Amino acid sequence: MQERHKNKKRYFSEQANTTRKYVIPYISDQVKIDPQTTVLEIGCAEAGNLKPFLDLGCKATGIDISCGRIELAREFYSNHPKKNNLTLICEDIYNVNLKGKTFNIIIMRDVIEHIPDQEKFMHYVKKFLNPEGKFFLAFPPWQNPFGGHQQVCQNKILSKLPYFHLLPRFLYRFILNSGESNKKRIDELLFIKETGISIERFERILKKEFYSTDKRTFFFINPNYETKFGLKPRKQSKIIAGIPWLRNFFTTAAYYVISK
Repeated sequence: MQERHKNKKRYFSEQANTTRKYVIPYISDQVKIDPQTTVLEIGCAEAGNLKPFLDLGCKATGIDISCGRIELAREFYSNHPKKNNLTLICEDIYNVNLKGKTFNIIIMRDVIEHIPDQEKFMHYVKKFLNPEGKFFLAFPPWQNPFGGHQQVCQNKILSKLPYFHLLPRFLYRFILNSGESNKKRIDELLFIKETGISIERFERILKKEFYSTDKRTFFFINPNYETKFGLKPRKQSKIIAGIPWLRNFFTTAAYYVISK
């Protein structure tokens, strides 16, 4: 239990560091960030991404379906000097009642690829965004080397094996069952195979739901890898970034700022 707590605390710190160093600078030329700014994070887990906003005095709300992770978030923020500016909610996003409240900024980092029926979700979430608000999303395209999130495998070979999540489902499942002992983790990885999203499909959803793309950047090296692995972020080459479908295989993170 203590080891799990330590791992979540480390994850919390990684999220906070990446958002402070890369996400806030990325969106700050699109939307004003000050103590009057309201921020919503959907799929917040321990809400590490909200800490840099809270540090700046923003009023922040985090929603996650996992009550265990929300409880950890409350613990991690228990001594934060601006904890009264933070609201944490354990609820399915489709059931949450914010009483008509809208936000200047909505953020989702590495969450959209876990959500079923992304068209339904992107239509629904509009109601939480101010008319002049901005929605930041970051996700790993499904076809990238570790787009299946297989790095979470306990099996050392599978956790470092790129692209095998692209195999047909029956073969992917067979390999996971052969090398991974955690049944819950196998089910999660198979679920991600159903919900994983490409750049092209994401942009088709944006077009269908009448979102405007205000800014986008594809990264060859994900900004989060600096905190996790000591690797400096690197943008995708313009040539690769301009080739639909192929770019998914070599892009570890796609950053978007969109508005309605």
